[in-house]
Amino acid sequence: MSDAVRESEIAAEQAYLDRVYTRLDQLRISAAEVEKAGYSLARVGNFGALVERDAMVYHAARRRRALESEHDGLVFGRLDLGPDGVSGADAAAVPPAVPGGEVRYVGRLGLRDETYESLVVDWRAPAAAPFYRATPTDRMGVVRRRSIRSTAEKVVSIEDDLLDPSSAPESMAVIGDGALLANLSRATGRGMKDIVATIQREQDDAIRSPASGVTIVRGGPGTGKTAVALHRAAYLLYADRNRYESGGVLVVGPSEVFVGYVSRVLPSLGEDTASLRSLGQLVEGVHATRHEPPEVAAVKGSLRMQRVLGRAARGPVPDSPDRIRILYRGELLSLDKPALDDLRRTVLNLGVKRNAARAKAAGHVLDALWRQSVELLPSGRQQKREEFAPDIAERPEFIRFMRGWWPVLRPAEVLGWLADRHRLSRWANGVLSNKEIGVLAGSISVGDLSVEDVALLDELHELLGDPPVRKRQPRDPFQVAEGVREVTTYADRMAAARAQAVERPTDYRDYAHIIVDESQDVSPMQWRMIGRRGPHATWTIVGDPAQAAWADAAESGRAMDGAVGTRRRSSFTLTTNYRNSAEIFEVAARVIRRVQPDIELPTAVRSSGVAPVERVVASQELESSVRAAAQSLLDQVEGTVGVITPTSRRDEVAKWVADLAPDRLQTVGALDSKGMEYDGVLVVEPSDIREEAETGFRTLYVALSRATQRLTTVGTRAF
Repeated sequence: MSDAVRESEIAAEQAYLDRVYTRLDQLRISAAEVEKAGYSLARVGNFGALVERDAMVYHAARRRRALESEHDGLVFGRLDLGPDGVSGADAAAVPPAVPGGEVRYVGRLGLRDETYESLVVDWRAPAAAPFYRATPTDRMGVVRRRSIRSTAEKVVSIEDDLLDPSSAPESMAVIGDGALLANLSRATGRGMKDIVATIQREQDDAIRSPASGVTIVRGGPGTGKTAVALHRAAYLLYADRNRYESGGVLVVGPSEVFVGYVSRVLPSLGEDTASLRSLGQLVEGVHATRHEPPEVAAVKGSLRMQRVLGRAARGPVPDSPDRIRILYRGELLSLDKPALDDLRRTVLNLGVKRNAARAKAAGHVLDALWRQSVELLPSGRQQKREEFAPDIAERPEFIRFMRGWWPVLRPAEVLGWLADRHRLSRWANGVLSNKEIGVLAGSISVGDLSVEDVALLDELHELLGDPPVRKRQPRDPFQVAEGVREVTTYADRMAAARAQAVERPTDYRDYAHIIVDESQDVSPMQWRMIGRRGPHATWTIVGDPAQAAWADAAESGRAMDGAVGTRRRSSFTLTTNYRNSAEIFEVAARVIRRVQPDIELPTAVRSSGVAPVERVVASQELESSVRAAAQSLLDQVEGTVGVITPTSRRDEVAKWVADLAPDRLQTVGALDSKGMEYDGVLVVEPSDIREEAETGFRTLYVALSRATQRLTTVGTRAF
């Protein structure tokens, strides 16, 4: 699809959006005038007029606030229906794209024009259901579904799904990924049309899989795994809104680049229930993008780290006081390090998390000191435990001791302790090898956290717990002032109660459904982290074992089983690659078959007739050759170009091409290319990508399968 067609379609949607916002402004002004008129009723002076004023003003103000609050992203979808989907009542007053059909616009708020013709269908209305529920095998009359993304009042992008290619007229534009299926379906010959039906049926079965349990979707590059995952999120949210709106849906991706991509192509859901997070963003307040070298990642991702971190979290605080001495009634009461260590272990063996056990720890120290006082003092000078404890507990020296011996610990602080090799050797004894201890200790940098560190922080948070906090009383949303509440209806109060029910803490850990994309790259420790976000959740897990960056598949499988539990599982396999041309995918397939000759790969169903370009150049020519190749791809394709590099050279290569069409070109490391898709791809130093890690062949396989139209490789060695 050319840029001219895309811009023309965006302009058409912008014109409609302008019309909608003009009407919105009219309604907002009208609501404000009604609100103002309501206040004038107070001049009548009787009680009935005051009640009527309060009700009129309240409902007018509520309508005005609704019109204002739904301003951004007001319209987010369009349905082009064929003749079998026509209802008439909810049709927008625009010419239908399908002869005999109609158009519906879906948005956050229902709006009608001055003649009561529909402008926007409220996303909660039955007429909007096809936007969420229609699929290629149950189209509900929809030929084309369009997602509209806007900022303020400006349309910035559109994305189409062609659900019924056979009913789409030749003149119908299809923008985005949907254009691939459109082109396939419009090809001559029965074979291509059969392939389109196969793709749609495979994806639809996975999208509509039962919500309960675990849905596992496997498929190679270009089979639409991510599209299935995101459409499944939309389907579940609409099919069981109460359950998933209150509990929430979490979508986890491998990288920030991937999450940014998904946030642009995810069909707008009309509310903020779906949360998008990368593996480096799952811990509140942490935003990590840096990846560790493979040898470090292998240690930090292993389940063995659970034991190392457990020992660190239960051990003595470095540089903490190793004894307490208090003068009491002429006798010196003291506890030495062995006694204090015994007390620490006793408290932690009670099952209370460390940060929540400070009061218990203080109580055990006071008990030990009191027993010592009973042994040292004659009976006439002894105090009862309930008298002794407050006396000692209020002393400055005891308070200072407790602050040093049992402080509130932060996960990042404990993680930082692992940088001390001597200390780490004690905690990792019998768990990690000497080489692994050295690698781990040298990688700890709390000021520069890696993606792999995030799972360790979450594990430490689980071990340490939160310090006790005082609960706050919930705020009354209808309280205007002390003793004064707004006039409300039963419906208002129920709506407020539902809103409070879905208000979540910043570190939310009880999602109703979790979607994990590129699951083959999730390390065992990361599986533990994700599992804590949904102890009662249902799951959708999407991945491709052939692309796995985690070498120990068995360990990762055990960790995944631990996260999802024993829930019933439904498995689906996608077999058709509709992203890559056959020429491009043959290059990627050749790489992965070197290490897995018997692997089952998806079938690339279209041929472009354009062979990938492979260039081997001298090292001194690499920079200029990369620039030339990137510019050539920008000239050859109308859409996006991805420059994929060895992870260690991403920043270097990015500088080489920084001034080449920054709005269309993106430079990513090989690991961050997972899940991405570009019209043209330039892979830099493919041999280095292959050798970066034990799983380098798989990473290179991923990089070579990101392109939809053109693929070029430039390196100093053949791959």
